[in-house]
Amino acid sequence: MQKFNSIVEAVAWNASNNPDKLCVIDEKEYTYASFFHLIMRICVKLKNEKVLQGESILAECNQSAEFLAVSMACQLLGIIFVPMEKNVNEASVGKYIKETNAKIVVSDKYNNEIGIKVISYIQLCEIISEENVYSFPCESGIAEILFTTGTTGSSKGIIISNKANVALAENIITGTQMQHNNVELIPLPISHSHGLRSCYANLLNGSTIVLADGVLFIKKIFALIEKYSVSAIDLAPSAADIILKLSKNKLQQFSQQLDYVQIGTAFLKENTKEQLIQLLPNTRLYNFYGSTEAGRCCVLNFNEYRNKKYCIGKPTINAKIKIVDDSLNEVISSSEKMGMLAIGGDMNMNAYLGKPELTSKTLIDGYVITNDIGYIDIEGFIYVLGRKDDVINYKGIKIAPEEIEQIIVQYDGVEDCACIPIEDKISGQVPMLFITTTDADLDMSILNEYISKNIDENKRPKKIIKVKKIPRTENGKIKRKELKEKYNE
Repeated sequence: MQKFNSIVEAVAWNASNNPDKLCVIDEKEYTYASFFHLIMRICVKLKNEKVLQGESILAECNQSAEFLAVSMACQLLGIIFVPMEKNVNEASVGKYIKETNAKIVVSDKYNNEIGIKVISYIQLCEIISEENVYSFPCESGIAEILFTTGTTGSSKGIIISNKANVALAENIITGTQMQHNNVELIPLPISHSHGLRSCYANLLNGSTIVLADGVLFIKKIFALIEKYSVSAIDLAPSAADIILKLSKNKLQQFSQQLDYVQIGTAFLKENTKEQLIQLLPNTRLYNFYGSTEAGRCCVLNFNEYRNKKYCIGKPTINAKIKIVDDSLNEVISSSEKMGMLAIGGDMNMNAYLGKPELTSKTLIDGYVITNDIGYIDIEGFIYVLGRKDDVINYKGIKIAPEEIEQIIVQYDGVEDCACIPIEDKISGQVPMLFITTTDADLDMSILNEYISKNIDENKRPKKIIKVKKIPRTENGKIKRKELKEKYNE
């Protein structure tokens, strides 16, 4: 693999050496040459706006090549790129402006009343001139600030270097065995870590990105797969479930065409894995584990290792993973002796924005200390039971909520579910289950019979509540804190 110090350096190299190769496809088609020209035009505009090296800009995601070009232009100029999700609310924009001290906002939605200058994508990308004199950023330079999706109720700004982006992209390339002729469909929001970094991997690899705005318009998704001979798809677990629900037979038709499907951002249900294995027997199926702080650091080819429940695979090429105890000392772990995952590698964040105390607690000796509980087996495979704060401590027995959820969601009539711990005077904590149902007349007694047959007595939910919707982030992660707060109201 050719070495680059930044993602934009790889784009420039391909613009010179593979100019006619398709780079990014949205509503338009951009070759590597035309995409780099777009980057250069944006560079000129940002210079004219007097945005200086080390300063920040905010960019509202519109799921386009233009959005990606803004991030690349920022890398070239040493400007810090701060992506915002599509249709971000005004309060969040104000928060980002305050925390990042941004100089401009790129958006087609807002006007200058938000306190700083707003530039539309049309204005930003208009042809004025191109700056052909540029220098590539150093690998230690700050590339972007990514805000977490806030499953715990508060989002944090995470500072990412060019070096981290390159290392993470290499993790994805080698983890999926990505080829140079790869054509990857990315329907995930590219304002968030997972989707954005999948784009970076393809740009570093010199392959082709096909962007889509979600998977609900299923006919459009399959039309794109056919038109551009898509060889790979990047999905969140929730998106995979939608495709399986709406059009599994159509997906099966592409088993020979699809080289791989990669899935990440949240835990993948076992029945989803099995369905994909059955439908796509000729396709490599990858489940990535990671975080915004540590990137995609672990990968499992789950059609090759289909019987390893709760397994997240082995570390990616640039990652090191160890298990630590509450005192942060490394321990030899097992299914009976678990601890917290600690992740080391060049793809790790620099720091949390404006939170030195939190940074010092999280980033220790080059390792990101996660809140995930798990262990490493004798073969080097890593297993995760769930978040430390979410694991249910029932009479000293550790219960992973995901374990219960995986079983419950397979019951006919249960559409979605979430399990949380609630305090109990006798047992310490007990599991409580929230469900959404497709059957308004769901017989709870029959559901309880199913639970009795399939879940150990100690792990059975002590209370089941029907709700209209399980709160989730845009990437499909359950907002357990929100459920706990609702229950305690």
